[in-house]
Amino acid sequence: MSPTDMSAPDMSAPDMSASDVSAATQLSDRLASIVETQGRGVVRVDAGRRSPSSGIVWSDGVVVTAHHTIEREESIEVVLPDGKPVPGTLAGRDPTTDLAVIRIPAMGLERPAWSEAGDLKIGHLVIAVGRPGRTLKATLGMVSRLGESWRTYAGGRIDRYLETDLALYPGFSGSMLVDLAGRVIGLNTSGLRRGLSLGVPASTVRRVAEVLLARGQTQRGFLGIGTYPVNLPASLNQRLRQATALIVLSVQSQSPAERAGMLLGDVLLSLDARPLAGIGDLLELLDEERIGAECPAQIGRAGEVMTLRVTIGGRNAR
Repeated sequence: MSPTDMSAPDMSAPDMSASDVSAATQLSDRLASIVETQGRGVVRVDAGRRSPSSGIVWSDGVVVTAHHTIEREESIEVVLPDGKPVPGTLAGRDPTTDLAVIRIPAMGLERPAWSEAGDLKIGHLVIAVGRPGRTLKATLGMVSRLGESWRTYAGGRIDRYLETDLALYPGFSGSMLVDLAGRVIGLNTSGLRRGLSLGVPASTVRRVAEVLLARGQTQRGFLGIGTYPVNLPASLNQRLRQATALIVLSVQSQSPAERAGMLLGDVLLSLDARPLAGIGDLLELLDEERIGAECPAQIGRAGEVMTLRVTIGGRNAR
């Protein structure tokens, strides 16, 4: 048989039905419409030594962005959706949630509507809308993981764990996270967990932004101790039904812990009747709302269990 007689496999793309083409076109048009509409609330923030980042209009005269992109606090420039550059002033930043707020001149900017998107599910498509350069830029992905509230490495409380597989290009931290209903459901950042694209949910952005606008900084509860997880002796384990606790490695002078009588080498078993199996458990109890509250601190010392009364102090988040 000659080569010309051999039938080659059909490598052409399969034909799409008219309904398939229509559905794909409608989805494409929907995505473009969302980006165009919500892009009116996305700005460029030039506060870094190397490249700009993105930001979202929070209200007329206020922009929210990612804290880790603000490398310098002076000479901040914000480029508006129409391309006009305006000066910005840092109103405050919260490293523990990777959020920052910038004040700009009121220009009658359109404020996007934020949503909690309680019906969001793993597998739902989402869009990141940023302005890392002179024009809008967008990328499409899906929600890859959802969870309950969680603590960042710095102790900040994020109201919901929201991980996506979005490709956060350079300058996309601080960009807008939008679902296919066109709702702004969060602020994108790569600064909370290395290598992951996370969305700071609308409720967290709102809570932190309001505090920063009012006070310029957030606070964390403070005991003034350094701790490390340790296994409890079998006797304490059986008595308390608790396998691990926190050994006190340092006590700061004039701190709430020192004033309560806590000593180096004490084992912190519980705070406010909450067992402390790890450092995360302690951080969870040191929210800003607890500053000034007096709590019982159960400790182990020289084989004995005793209770101290400690008043939770406050310090600026860092």
